[in-house]
Amino acid sequence: MPSPDALGGRLVELGRSLRRHGVSVGTSEVTDAAAVARVLGLEDRERLRAGTAAAMMRRSADRALFDQLFDIHFPAAVGGRTGQPDDPEPTDVVGARERARALREELVEALARGDDEALERLASRTLGELGRLSNESTSGSWSANQAIDRLAPQTAIAAALHRARDAGDVTGGSGEGSGGSGSGSGGASGGGGAWRPEQLSDRFDRDEIRSRVGAFRRRIETEAARRNAEVRGRDRIARYGVRDPLERKDFLLTDTTEAAQLQAVIAPLSRKLAARLAARQRRHARGAIDIRRTLRAAMSTGGVPVRPAYKRRHRSRADIVLLCDMSGSVAGFSRFTMMLLQSLAGVFRRVRFIGFVNVCDDITELVRQSQVGEDISERVSREATMTRWHGSSDYGSAFVDALEHHVDAIGPRSSVLILGDARTNGTDPQVAALRELVARAKHAAWLNPEPVRMWDTGDSVAGRYAEVVDMHEVRNIDQLRQFISRLPVT
Repeated sequence: MPSPDALGGRLVELGRSLRRHGVSVGTSEVTDAAAVARVLGLEDRERLRAGTAAAMMRRSADRALFDQLFDIHFPAAVGGRTGQPDDPEPTDVVGARERARALREELVEALARGDDEALERLASRTLGELGRLSNESTSGSWSANQAIDRLAPQTAIAAALHRARDAGDVTGGSGEGSGGSGSGSGGASGGGGAWRPEQLSDRFDRDEIRSRVGAFRRRIETEAARRNAEVRGRDRIARYGVRDPLERKDFLLTDTTEAAQLQAVIAPLSRKLAARLAARQRRHARGAIDIRRTLRAAMSTGGVPVRPAYKRRHRSRADIVLLCDMSGSVAGFSRFTMMLLQSLAGVFRRVRFIGFVNVCDDITELVRQSQVGEDISERVSREATMTRWHGSSDYGSAFVDALEHHVDAIGPRSSVLILGDARTNGTDPQVAALRELVARAKHAAWLNPEPVRMWDTGDSVAGRYAEVVDMHEVRNIDQLRQFISRLPVT
């Protein structure tokens, strides 16, 4: 822990790192955190963490990011651990497998006992023995992902449950089967006794062990950040060595493991988007003022037409048409696109989804037939015809094809959303075709997953398209939320 004299500088660095990752932290928050630290003292690190977080954070969603940066700027220790041997040199695959087997056996025992101190020491040893990078460019650095992949701590869950049950620390069975702790656990899985149906207590016990494994993984990541910060510098690791919250992670960088979390956030946002688009439709559906009904209603206010009456129009749910770039260059964004399409399909009755790479195809039925959250990218690429002659994206060709074969989807009541990075691979952008598509719609907007500074660089023609349709930078959930909140309803 830093001395009181260095505390102010560390808090300033922490605030700077938070701002770099998009968290709003100003001078007042840093000052408040310093006052909190003076009151709480430096003896209890977790108490200091909680106090400074309360002073500097405005949103609970930023707490995970804060914890990562706090561990970098306020590490639990410096240098090697007392009483722990020096880290061994990196070894080959066979040697790493042997080390992992031995460490996994200790992990099973520590998980079964719920021994936090043993798990803390074991996390440090795991990183030192399995996570050290051996190539020359990364000499002296450690990788938490490498250590976790080699150890595979999730395979120790069943064995830890059996051992805890045998020791009487839990009341039920594992519910995981008797397969044990994976490739390195040997006989650690225990006897298990005769089979019996899973009980409710079994699920609680299993969830408890899983939470311990999750905490153990975070300990390894924290230890890796601490060691790398000593070698590479706190500022460098704070800049590049932390995970941004899902809400601020670029869609282009998301992977399949984050799909469930992403879907949970996108679903309510799609409903909000639907509500705002429907509000636009209702405003425009009121029609012209009905003079007779207006004057009749004005009799109750002394002849003053306080509330105009409008001629009735046939009302239906708002139309929406999505033109979506499904090329491989925006694979992460396509994953987000599919989730948005699936969510909107459950909200809108009259909706058309048109995917393209260099030609367009209507994928509405494919989306409607899928379950929310289901990955249908392979099915779409297999069953839909979105390429011709080559597999590279060509927006100009896609817009021309949309005019020729899908123009009936866009009408005077339609809201058109275009999703893509506006990179044409050097082909003709066909701005006139886009202008004609936009002119047929009531409202149109373009969501671009690239930052504005990247527009019009390389083969991007975002600037030319932005002259025709309102283009918005939507790289992450936060920016999608901002786009929806700013969407006019008049």
